[in-house]
Amino acid sequence: MWHPVGELPARVYWRRRVVVLAVVLALLGGVGWLAFSLLSARDGGASASDGAEAVPEPALERVVPSLTAVATPDPPPVAETVAEPPVAAPDPVPGGPCTDDMITLEVRTPGSVPVGSKPTFELAVANVAAVPCVRALDKGLQEIVMLDSAGNRVWGSNDCFPEASSDPRTLAPGEVVTVPLVWGGLTSEPTCSAPRVNPPPGSYLLRARLDTKVSPDATLTLV
Repeated sequence: MWHPVGELPARVYWRRRVVVLAVVLALLGGVGWLAFSLLSARDGGASASDGAEAVPEPALERVVPSLTAVATPDPPPVAETVAEPPVAAPDPVPGGPCTDDMITLEVRTPGSVPVGSKPTFELAVANVAAVPCVRALDKGLQEIVMLDSAGNRVWGSNDCFPEASSDPRTLAPGEVVTVPLVWGGLTSEPTCSAPRVNPPPGSYLLRARLDTKVSPDATLTLV
């Protein structure tokens, strides 16, 4: 086999054998490369498939949990407030004291008087409760003041001639007690030390007080 015999020179036969051997080696190498390529392609597809199924979790999500994973506590239930019923005021006791809400107070005037005259005003106290009650009508607890249109004090019934008395009255339901009070027609102030003069013509307000009860304002016009 290794010593060819023939009519041709020996180098010709050796050259042919080398060519055949090279062709065989080339075929084997091609088959091997093809098999390797197929195996690589199959492994690469499997790796890509595995990579598509398992995506690595970002590092930030491994440290900070997502909002959906954080359990937020439910807000505490709001307690319902139950409105307490209003406390009813106790019924007036017959023969007890007349409180301010059991009486009305009114100052009555002639409406219009000349400057320098001495009109008489009336302090009217009425029991508007359903039971009789007692109210002190002492002179020291009664007062009428006069104010001008700007709200300045012009005169007060207790400024220069204060009086003292003790006069508890039992007022029947609906009863009205009227106390007269004369105005000297002059201005005054609480110390009665300022000169007293006739106020000028115009509109004035009169406001009465019986201890802690105050009346609505009444009008008086000096002409």
